[in-house]
Amino acid sequence: MPTPQPPGTITPQAFRDAMATVATPVAVVTAMDGPRPHGTTVSAFGSLSLTPPMVLVCLDNRSRLLEVIRRTGRFGLNILGAHQADLATTFARSGPDKFNGVTWSPSQDRPRLPGSAAWIAAEADAYVPAGDHTVLLAQVVSAEPGEVPPVDSSPLTYHQRSFGTHTPLAS
Repeated sequence: MPTPQPPGTITPQAFRDAMATVATPVAVVTAMDGPRPHGTTVSAFGSLSLTPPMVLVCLDNRSRLLEVIRRTGRFGLNILGAHQADLATTFARSGPDKFNGVTWSPSQDRPRLPGSAAWIAAEADAYVPAGDHTVLLAQVVSAEPGEVPPVDSSPLTYHQRSFGTHTPLAS
């Protein structure tokens, strides 16, 4: 068994390499800033509570989207399907114009991306500082599967620094 390293001595690269072994789901978090939509790709999100329905989402502290959500208190969680890897890449890049050329529609005052595997509208309850990120704890006000089931309903995942999907094991 390896000797534990003292806190603060692990390199960021070693941590990234270890976390790359974890397959995570992929979503685009969206919010409105007045008439302007904002969004970013995340892989750190999940269900938190069934009663009441709650989710958690982790956003970088430098994120413009985090500023918008702090001000408005609401966001959408567009959970992506395997057919949406290009969309995940578009929203993963930096810059203010991620919605250029992207089809979206307003849903409960939140930008909704068509074709997503699922849609969740949420309202932030708490913002928990966590290192260089903030964990949003949010009440779910609406949750539904995608508008039109895609031909391939497999989820989009991120593993070993690339997009992929889940394949069930044979029974």
